[in-house]
Amino acid sequence: MKLINEAHRKEYETSPEVIATAPGRFHLIGEHSWFFKDKTLSMAVDLPIYVAISKRDDTSLRFYYVQLDDRKRSNLSSLKLKKEDKWANAIKAVIYGYTSGGFDLCGMDITIYSDIKPSAGFGVTTAIKTATLIAIKKLFDVPCTEVQMLQALERANRLFLQQNNYNADNYSALYAKKGSLIVTDHHLNKWENIPFDFPNMKVLLVDASVPRISVWNEESLFEPENALLLGDLRELKQSVYGGWHYINNVTDINEELSVVSEDTRRKLLCIMREHNDVLDAIVGIQKPDFFKFARAVNHSHESLRDFYDLSCPEIDWILKRVNDIEPNLEIIHNPVSCGRITGKGFGRCVYAILRESDVEKFKQKLAEYEKIFGFHPSCYEVSTADGAHIVS
Repeated sequence: MKLINEAHRKEYETSPEVIATAPGRFHLIGEHSWFFKDKTLSMAVDLPIYVAISKRDDTSLRFYYVQLDDRKRSNLSSLKLKKEDKWANAIKAVIYGYTSGGFDLCGMDITIYSDIKPSAGFGVTTAIKTATLIAIKKLFDVPCTEVQMLQALERANRLFLQQNNYNADNYSALYAKKGSLIVTDHHLNKWENIPFDFPNMKVLLVDASVPRISVWNEESLFEPENALLLGDLRELKQSVYGGWHYINNVTDINEELSVVSEDTRRKLLCIMREHNDVLDAIVGIQKPDFFKFARAVNHSHESLRDFYDLSCPEIDWILKRVNDIEPNLEIIHNPVSCGRITGKGFGRCVYAILRESDVEKFKQKLAEYEKIFGFHPSCYEVSTADGAHIVS
């Protein structure tokens, strides 16, 4: 906090009036199934983003990103989405979210401080938005309820940034609790924190640095007809988390999905498997039973790779090393480690959950990865974190 204080003062010759922070984040399972009103399991992590703000006497907006040494400008009367503004668009969007809701603001000097750049993923852009959201609310004493605050964030995403508003992203950044994972139920638009405690296990996030490419348009799957098909394959079951799961009768599934193409059928099967993997992972966390949890994570990656076409040789190579930490046939049924690709699109990020004693061994494998593929990976050891809050 001291560093962003000093950076803000040096840049604007005034001290910040409010400093807020929000955590980084990754989704463990289920980030592709929001459209089908399923569930997402997420972890907020201690890769914090700080936002410092002070008021101005005019309507000018000035933005400074410390690590990028980058500066942008705008004005309350002419807020526009500009491709060249990149990270600053996230801040402008939140300001628009408030002003479009009828809340009065004045000009601001805003500083962003983060050791993780937005290009790395890990929820940095969402963290910038949510930290800005609560900082502005505090600075101007904005008279809005929690629901109105979420509506401002939704306007920021949908109307200003022209993108989907992902509740799992917002909830994990705003409401996460240290020591817990957060489950988003997209059907009910609700969230819940679930205590996550596997002693002697470490969580690693790996930016594999694989260039991002588009192998297929995920939005093409998000059609009302497909949602109706999956709705017909749901079965109420009070004993499972959320009160329902997808049926597992292969004949009924094949008959229901016979009206779509083979490619669409495979991807819808993946959505079904993802939801059931979320349920299995939750059971594993609640018992606690790491073997069950790890099987769900590994099974989820297999589904994304084989059914959803969402992996690549580099990512698969890293995850094979995660699962080969202790090469033993029995480990397949009782894995001591797990991992998965993470991100909404065809990304380059992986998470791995390993025994503390295996961390250095895994990092040595990453050195081999660099020699084989030529990409320089970044590895972060992370822990669970609290959601966005005011720090000063």
